[in-house]
Amino acid sequence: MKISTVPPVEKWLGDSFNVKQIQKINIDDLLGRDTIELNKEKIANQLQNKIILVSGAAGSIGSEICRQVLHYGPKKLILLDQAESGLYDLEHEFKKNDFKQNWEIVIGDIINYVRMERLFSHFKPDLIFHAAAYKHVPLMELNPAEAITTNVEGSKNLIKLSDKYNAVKFVLISTDKA
Repeated sequence: MKISTVPPVEKWLGDSFNVKQIQKINIDDLLGRDTIELNKEKIANQLQNKIILVSGAAGSIGSEICRQVLHYGPKKLILLDQAESGLYDLEHEFKKNDFKQNWEIVIGDIINYVRMERLFSHFKPDLIFHAAAYKHVPLMELNPAEAITTNVEGSKNLIKLSDKYNAVKFVLISTDKA
């Protein structure tokens, strides 16, 4: 499909409209801001040969983080989620796409402090991308106790353990939504 832009209707009046004013749309025009160029060398320096934990790895945000991280050659990528089916699907996607890097699937719930402590003591992650959270606000408004337990207490568990096991960086992703 071809998408083009035309000037505002006010400019069509009289003889001011010209076919040359119809232009192909540039995807960058839709941003409403300057494009951001990633410093891939800097990203590589932060991810390469590091042990990286992604919580919520089976979700849409976490799984994309995992896909992106694998391109930078981590020492180990730990894919953590409580969603068995989502992790199973991600595991098969990675095998199908021949991601040979050192990654490991871990099923666990971030609200289970004992389980998370075992994970941190075993892997000692350098970097944590924390994407595990309930994010659908209307649904969580009907279930506030679960939202608080996972989004607040679960996050607190990971933050505390990141500090205890000397993680270099903790990146909190969208846990605030619900």
